[in-house]
Amino acid sequence: MRLLFVADPLASLAASKDSTVAMMRAAAARGHEVWATTVDMLFWGSDTGVAAEARCLCMAADETAWYSETACDTQRLAAFDVVLMRKDPPFDIEYVTATWLLEQAEREGARVFNRPAALRDHSEKLALAEFARFAPKTLVTRDPARLAAFIDDSRDTILKPLDGMGGSRIFRVRADDPNRNVIIETLAENGARSVMAQAYLPAVVDGDKRILIIGGEVVPFCLARVAAAGETRANLATGGSGLARPLTHRDREIAEALAPLFAARGLLFVGIDVIGDCLTEVNVTSPTCMVEIAAQTGFDAAAMFVAALERACDA
Repeated sequence: MRLLFVADPLASLAASKDSTVAMMRAAAARGHEVWATTVDMLFWGSDTGVAAEARCLCMAADETAWYSETACDTQRLAAFDVVLMRKDPPFDIEYVTATWLLEQAEREGARVFNRPAALRDHSEKLALAEFARFAPKTLVTRDPARLAAFIDDSRDTILKPLDGMGGSRIFRVRADDPNRNVIIETLAENGARSVMAQAYLPAVVDGDKRILIIGGEVVPFCLARVAAAGETRANLATGGSGLARPLTHRDREIAEALAPLFAARGLLFVGIDVIGDCLTEVNVTSPTCMVEIAAQTGFDAAAMFVAALERACDA
């Protein structure tokens, strides 16, 4: 198959940890042709349909020079067997525009994963509302007074914007925090932007677990991200360390309840976050942690992904 990855610029991808690179390598190892483009290269024309300037890649094992370009061409997305949307947030208007273009490409015959409509429909923070039975006490609002009341009631709270990633702009706020009001004002922009508030879960000291769901099946290992000393956030991007572990009974209970729903909606690859016994986020844009899990356990989630992709295209 000819695969087109819509991702961040190749120079920004670290082969030593990036799941997109792992997917590309796994696809090439199974004999597929790997192409790459970026969202700014996508365009639609009445005479061309949705197309993009794309580069054909030859994959290498080197962690620095991990690819070389063998061709560069402008092609219709429908000319590829599969288009894989792997662009990182922010989920801004340009991201939404990219999903509109990809949805038009679907109408023209392209097969896109994760499906563009599903990407738009599953806010990585607010998607939690559908699965509230698994979630901690949570509030989403732009009202500073409601946020303040939530903090008073929970006593210890995590505040985060709805469009961030990698731990960006996440605050732990206690009821007696002297900076509480300014944190609320900053995040909510005085009532102009919605914020998610969640009761702080002490179990985070044992790790914020990323659980991967691929093609409706649950990867048997998670990556527990443990915060660095003096840091609340456990994200790898903020210095946290990743420890691969087998899923607990509760981890599997949550993941297996959600897996068939995601698969039915065209979400081929999802990463859910679980702290203790609670689901805290649903990541659909560009879930990661494949490389760390493979390095520590030998379980090749990237190969599992490509196999699921092949099955989806044969269906």
